[in-house]
Amino acid sequence: MSHGATGKGNDQVRFELGYYSLAPGIRIIAPWREWDLLSREKLLAYAEKSGIPIEMKHRAGGSPYSMDANLLHISYEGRHLEDPSAEAEESMWRWTVSPEAAPDEAEYIDIVFEHGDIVAINGAKMTPAAVLAELNRMGGRHGIGRLDLVENRYVGMKSRGCYETPGGTIMLRAHRAIESITLDREVAHLKDDLMPRYASMIYNGYWWAPERIALQALIDHTQQHVNGWVRIKLYKGNVTVVGRDSASDSLFDPNIATFEDDRGAYDQKDAAGFIKLNALRLRIASRLRNK
Repeated sequence: MSHGATGKGNDQVRFELGYYSLAPGIRIIAPWREWDLLSREKLLAYAEKSGIPIEMKHRAGGSPYSMDANLLHISYEGRHLEDPSAEAEESMWRWTVSPEAAPDEAEYIDIVFEHGDIVAINGAKMTPAAVLAELNRMGGRHGIGRLDLVENRYVGMKSRGCYETPGGTIMLRAHRAIESITLDREVAHLKDDLMPRYASMIYNGYWWAPERIALQALIDHTQQHVNGWVRIKLYKGNVTVVGRDSASDSLFDPNIATFEDDRGAYDQKDAAGFIKLNALRLRIASRLRNK
């Protein structure tokens, strides 16, 4: 198996951990690490000499950006992005317009979830791939999903990169919204506690590791009742949740949550004992300090 990752990034770790997990005896060839191809300029020259078609050629003013793209995102590194103080060039972005150039009128979309997955947009049922493609198109038109960050790579260095994830940005905001009315409070908090660790596993290449698979089972379990719809407003780089509901799994009870007469659904007097019990340790500590 061969890949073109550099010897400095996380991609080589992700690729190779995956290869070794699925084929323990595999041989890996990484030209950047093994051949005299230690810069993108040399790689471009080798590709041209060998008749290997590549999308990015030399750009005016220097070498091309290092770009990786898939259905979820595009990442950009290199060139003047290697200076964390330099603003990204507007011409670099491919999927999104700048928020300043986005339409002056907001766009509303309805997103339907089943078991935590998006299954329809604006009433049209879609495959997962079609969902991402459509949300990328919608989000890109409204300048949504640009990100400029300095990451801590697994190999030990800091690296500045820019990303475009218009569809993913919308998906995350909508998913959090439907979870807010369908997930039990403590389950939601547990999931939030675990998500950074889950993200770290994937970022560092441990997709096939037993701990990731075990954690996935828990996450999948939490999504059984994440069903319903979310209404999203897209406007000049912003993704705003303006509505959400679940006909079958909503834990939001308006009869209890209301600030008007709840007709006995909730006894406010119960709050006094609840607060007093939770204040007990604070009162004990206060008395000790004031002796």
